[in-house]
Amino acid sequence: MSLLTGSSGGDASAHSEYRQLITLDRPAAPMPMPFGWYCVLYSDELPPKSSMPLKYFDTDLVLFRTESGRAVLFDAYCPHLGAHLGYGIHEEVGHGARVEGETIVCPFHAWRFNVAGEVVEIPYAEKIPPKVRGKRCIRSWSVQEANGAIYTWYHPQRVEPMWEVPDHPEASSDEQWGDQQRYEGLVRTHIQEMAENSADMAHFRFVHRTADIPRWDVNYDKHHSNGDQKMRFQTPKGVAEGSVLTYANGPGHTTTRFSGLCETFLLGLPTPVDASMVHMRFAFTQQRGDEENPLAQALIKNLVSQFDEDKPIWDHKLYRPAPLLCDGDGPIMRFRKWYSQFYDNGEPAQTAN
Repeated sequence: MSLLTGSSGGDASAHSEYRQLITLDRPAAPMPMPFGWYCVLYSDELPPKSSMPLKYFDTDLVLFRTESGRAVLFDAYCPHLGAHLGYGIHEEVGHGARVEGETIVCPFHAWRFNVAGEVVEIPYAEKIPPKVRGKRCIRSWSVQEANGAIYTWYHPQRVEPMWEVPDHPEASSDEQWGDQQRYEGLVRTHIQEMAENSADMAHFRFVHRTADIPRWDVNYDKHHSNGDQKMRFQTPKGVAEGSVLTYANGPGHTTTRFSGLCETFLLGLPTPVDASMVHMRFAFTQQRGDEENPLAQALIKNLVSQFDEDKPIWDHKLYRPAPLLCDGDGPIMRFRKWYSQFYDNGEPAQTAN
């Protein structure tokens, strides 16, 4: 790296490298990854008889869809000699494991596993070893498909799902709602730091330049939250009154319904890559007829730009367990208390229902 001391104009690349260097030692947030349902892929990104390597929850994974259309998520590594089931070359499918019927085939020695993670065939062996015959030897994760997405249940103690993923008619293309417009990106932060934005009212004015600080009424009920927010939207014709209805189903599934300018639905799907990195997906849908409305498209553009405005703050901020707050900050501590239920405390988990 070039030294910057005494530089008159400075080297842009050196400045960039320096900025990266001085943020490397930011302390990690003290929270673990929260449990809940999380999106691992959009449904239309996984055709039948295909497989894909993934990494979420600090775990290497392989996702595949059987010939009948069932989505299945496994831990990635074959119990035989450790091959990653998502990497390999097969003439008929290219990279990844081959999917045959309702099974996945290891690309290393062609051991074949059913959707429960049991060995059902070893093509070069006379019999399956007794210690694995009829037993699950690869972890199979709980999977649910809804809203055009594939979700999996994460819990550090491998506790079974404690609630379901709701279906939202607005998220599916039909006669009333158009196709999804999707955006995604990686954020170098803990997932709670991103979620906390919903309770941080003051930042909307100073980061996103809203007309004023929005008012937000929120109700927390077990693993759900419901919010009603009144906002004023800036338009070329002046300020328009509108409302924003927010909903969360645990930490990995949020929705926002915007009314006023046009009817717009946002499905927010944050998924932890690990405790310090989040894969964020946004899927927008709008009512049929609004697709060509300039205000409708401007709203989506503005919401995506808000993510870009928040990202550098999330990427570099420090988590404050005991923040200094004032009366205009919004219900940040109420939010944290609700969110804390999704952290495993090492005791047997209790249902959130």
